[in-house]
Amino acid sequence: MTRGTVAVAVTATGTVNPVTVVMVGTYVSGRVERLYCDYNTPVRAGQLCAKIDPRPFQMVVDQMRATVAVQKAQLAKDRANLAYAKTILERDRRLQQRGIVAQAIVDNDESLYGQAQAQIAFDESNIEAKQAELHAAEVNLGYTNIIAPVNGTVVSRSVEIGQTVAASFQTPILFLVATDLTKMQVDTSVSESDIGGVKVGDRATFTVQAFPNRPFEGRVRQARQAPVTVQNVVTYDVVVSVDNREGLLRPGMTATTRIIKTQRENVLTVPEQALRFRRHGQGAAKHAHGGAAAATVAPRAASAADAASRGRVWVLRAGAPVAVPISVGLTDGTSAEVLAGALHEGDPVIVSEVTSDADAGAKGPAPSTPFRLFRVGGR
Repeated sequence: MTRGTVAVAVTATGTVNPVTVVMVGTYVSGRVERLYCDYNTPVRAGQLCAKIDPRPFQMVVDQMRATVAVQKAQLAKDRANLAYAKTILERDRRLQQRGIVAQAIVDNDESLYGQAQAQIAFDESNIEAKQAELHAAEVNLGYTNIIAPVNGTVVSRSVEIGQTVAASFQTPILFLVATDLTKMQVDTSVSESDIGGVKVGDRATFTVQAFPNRPFEGRVRQARQAPVTVQNVVTYDVVVSVDNREGLLRPGMTATTRIIKTQRENVLTVPEQALRFRRHGQGAAKHAHGGAAAATVAPRAASAADAASRGRVWVLRAGAPVAVPISVGLTDGTSAEVLAGALHEGDPVIVSEVTSDADAGAKGPAPSTPFRLFRVGGR
């Protein structure tokens, strides 16, 4: 008979999310004039998704261009004044050497020439400042085009045509773009009592309400150190990476997740119910070289912890129940791993006793034994 698998798992609830979601916002305020992207729209980096009314920003650009043109004209005028001041200075210096012009006139000419040179430097600096303002105005004009920054799919749109957005205090978010929906992640919250055994690389399985009978598999990518405390309950975020090439998973789905902490495969297993089954009183038979006898006594329930610590199950041998000591390894709440003991595949282990016609099956044939059995090795 096929051996079973026993796994110790952590159960947690989480949410399916894209691995990377980029928020697309606007740096400028204004009225939304056009929308080119909607929900589920595939986009590429640089693609135009929306447009804000550019007219106010175009007016600022035009004004700044005119201002730069005025400043350049002023520079040309002041350069002409500089050339004239230089000509006057050179002429008066020659006349002063011939004694025709007084030194005071030459000194005044030198002062005017220096002022003309300073005016040129001032004009050039002013032009640079106005050009910088023009560049800023052109950048703001460019921001009226809302561009997709990455390749992906639009998963959310929070704006309508005609709506006014204000970017005075914070950037308004217009779209959410998921970069790659073929790779998803489940963000789960694991309690502090279970987080100790969770590590990166652990296998995880989960189901979602849309596909309750379809298990999905993933691997733990992160077990974050930062605690999350809600109403004095401490949990830790565990991120499970999932392949979504089939496109069945969608952002926001609720996932019931099992993170496999430890697993044993191809091992002998018995149900935990068999560990809880106990017999007491006189007449319990024990095997001796193949012989067996037993007296019928009523069973009583015992805790799984007591049974596991004592390591005993009851096996039906030669028609009689026999107590068999065993060593129990992993348990998953349903089955337990048998590490050692006189059990073999196919041995009928008693899990309970038939106590009524309903248990035995009133409409069927009489059972051959008053016990419900489990064959060792099956699940």
